[in-house]
Amino acid sequence: MQSLLRPLIYVLAFVAVVVLVQAIGGILFSSRDRSRRLNRRLAMLESGMKQNDVYAALVRNMTVPRVDFLGIHQGFLTYCRQAGLLVSPFRLFLIVASAATLLWLASFMLLGAGGSATVINAVVSLLASWTLSLLGAWYWITHKRNARLKKIEDQMPLALDIINRGLRAGHPVISAVQLAANEMGDPIGTEFGLIVDETAYGLEFKDALTNFARRTGSPDAHFFAISVGIQSQTGGNLAEILAGLATVIRGRCTLAKRVKALSSEGRTSAYVLSALPPLLVSFIALTQPGFYTSKFTDPIFWPTVTVTCAVYVLGWFLIRRVINIKI
Repeated sequence: MQSLLRPLIYVLAFVAVVVLVQAIGGILFSSRDRSRRLNRRLAMLESGMKQNDVYAALVRNMTVPRVDFLGIHQGFLTYCRQAGLLVSPFRLFLIVASAATLLWLASFMLLGAGGSATVINAVVSLLASWTLSLLGAWYWITHKRNARLKKIEDQMPLALDIINRGLRAGHPVISAVQLAANEMGDPIGTEFGLIVDETAYGLEFKDALTNFARRTGSPDAHFFAISVGIQSQTGGNLAEILAGLATVIRGRCTLAKRVKALSSEGRTSAYVLSALPPLLVSFIALTQPGFYTSKFTDPIFWPTVTVTCAVYVLGWFLIRRVINIKI
């Protein structure tokens, strides 16, 4: 049994290392590119790419599978877009699978358990490795999405001021948005450039703004899209509307930062209390799976696990309700 498993383990380890190294290299290079204060769309155009190729690369209209259960694939794809990730969900799944495989192989080799408990321990450690890898990927994507949304919210008032000055100087609204796209850095500059590209391809301006709000997931972007949509139907001075909107967004960001500073201790405690149980259980199951497998035959084990999981989920929802402060 061990002689048959050893070549398979080596093959899986080699494949997982290759995929993981390639993924980490791509992430490092993309992070270095994003660290520059340069509009990603303008950089692609300067490199010689055509405008429609740049638009297709940045918007990333990926094909949705025919069977999309409860819209999970589309929702995850939108979440990745809001995080500014250029990787596809399938490639991200390969990265998570490679990391989980490496963790499982390391745990399996370090355990060195023999006898009938080897298979059970290997299954438990495999589930733990997948849990740790999924939690790590979820934290990474969520952190990137929150950082990108914060940057968009910080850049939005200045971008609206640029559009406002362009409108007061006599430029059309599309030219004013193009001016903001050229002057602002990533991500707001890239997103405004995509608005200009969509209108150039025949989409109405308010629909392009709606796509911009959906693509970024920012409440300020939704305010911008709704304001322009109402102005296009009812009329009015768009420059004054954008000036007022910029003032409102600045005040809202200031209040949000103040609330975040005052509630930082409670939110940190909530994050630690929410993340500690699954991380601790997964780490113990990965390093010492016998700690749980030896209790599988106990009649009180599985009812206790069920009740504990239900209480944890209920507590997680209650904590989310407490720390989710709407502004």
